[in-house]
Amino acid sequence: MAEDPRDDSTTPLEGDTSPPDNSGHRGRLRKRLFEGGPDALLDHELVEYLLALAIPRRDTKPLAKALLLEFGGIAGLFTADAEAIARFPGMGEISTAAIKVPQAAALRLLRAQVAERPVLANWQALLDYLRADMAHHTIERVRVLHLNSKNMLIRDELMNEGSIDEAPVYVREVIRRAIDPGSAAIILVHNHPSGDPSPSRADIEITRAVAEAGKRLNIVVHDHVIIGAEGHTSLRAKGLI
Repeated sequence: MAEDPRDDSTTPLEGDTSPPDNSGHRGRLRKRLFEGGPDALLDHELVEYLLALAIPRRDTKPLAKALLLEFGGIAGLFTADAEAIARFPGMGEISTAAIKVPQAAALRLLRAQVAERPVLANWQALLDYLRADMAHHTIERVRVLHLNSKNMLIRDELMNEGSIDEAPVYVREVIRRAIDPGSAAIILVHNHPSGDPSPSRADIEITRAVAEAGKRLNIVVHDHVIIGAEGHTSLRAKGLI
């Protein structure tokens, strides 16, 4: 990811004789944020302020609006690959990092909420974490959540990733990796880049195959959760496993 010279806060835009003075506007954004909380700022204002931290001498509002349009909104922008953001005109390593840091912080917060209680008793927190992390990925990724005998999360493992509509799952590999940390139970998770979380026939068949293989080794498959931009599907809740 090459550094973009326009990302340098010491370099004004081409043709400028002096950098714009945005301190008053940004001060008003800060005041609204402090007094009104996160809902006090519009999506483009949040992105604008984040970019201003990286490139303070530029008016970042037009760039913020352009990024939101390009990536389909604030969720799509924050979850986009860093390389894709950095390729956008006017962006570079520093400003891309400013966009990605909030996502990293949010995921750590959500993950901490999952880890502090048994997963099955904290199901909504798990769904919030998975949706924040996976709902807007443009390729399919398969994860396995490993739980101990008290249903506490002990490992969150990316098993595989593939194309826009398929990532292979191998039953033997899933079970082998569950044996290594001594998992008592697992939850399968994958995303549908199409946005529709409805399970395919292959999703159902692989889930049943993993559950059958796990049963022989006393490893329980609690669920298979499919995440999409339009919501989620639990195969357990649908009675498919």
